[in-house]
Amino acid sequence: MGGGAELRPVTTRPGPGLRIARLVTEVTAPAVLVSLLILTVSWHSARRPGQGLVWGLLATLFVTGIPFAYIVGGVRRGRLTDHHVGRREQRRAPLLVGLGSVAAGLALLAVFGAPRPVLALAVAGLVGLVVAVSVSHWWKMSIHSAVAAGTLVILMLTFGTWLLVTAPLLAVVGWSRVRLRDHTVAQVLAGGALGALVAAVVFGPLR
Repeated sequence: MGGGAELRPVTTRPGPGLRIARLVTEVTAPAVLVSLLILTVSWHSARRPGQGLVWGLLATLFVTGIPFAYIVGGVRRGRLTDHHVGRREQRRAPLLVGLGSVAAGLALLAVFGAPRPVLALAVAGLVGLVVAVSVSHWWKMSIHSAVAAGTLVILMLTFGTWLLVTAPLLAVVGWSRVRLRDHTVAQVLAGGALGALVAAVVFGPLR
C-alpha cells in the first residue's frame, strides 16, 4: 500500500468511457449522496413530513453544506486543485473542517431532539471522517466508494435488504474512480469495505 504517489497521468485517453466515468463521479459525489441520504432518512424517521424536512435540511447544512462550501472556496483561492480534492496531501484540511462541522451539527441536533436515526447518521458520518482523516495521512483511500457503500448499507437497514439488488452500482462507482485514474482498485475496495463497516457497526446499533 504505497503512500503518496499520484495516479493522474499527463494525458487521459478520451472517449465515451471517460465521459461516462466523469458523469458517474459527479452524480455519486460524497456531498450528493450524503445530502440525499440525510433527507431520505430524516423524512422516513420524522412523525410529520414537514418536520422531517427541517431535520434533514439542518443536518445537511452541517454534514455536507459547510464542508463543501469550504472546498469550493479552497478551489477558487487556488489552495485546492478540484472540488473532489484529488490530491492526497490536500485532503487533511477539508476533512478536518468536515469533522468539526459534523460534530457541531450533531451537538445541535441532539440539543433540539432530532430523531434517533438522524443522530445515528450524523455519528456514523463523524466516525467515518475520523477514519478518513487518519487514513488520508498516508494513503488515498476512495471516499467516493466509502460513501456509496455506506449509503447502501444504511438504506438497507432503513428500508429493507431488498435494496441489495442495487449493489452492482457500487462497482460502477469504483470503476469510474479507477477509470479516471483517481484511485487504484485497492483504494476503491478499501473505501467500500470501510464505508460499509462503519454504516453497519455505527448506524445499525444506534438507529
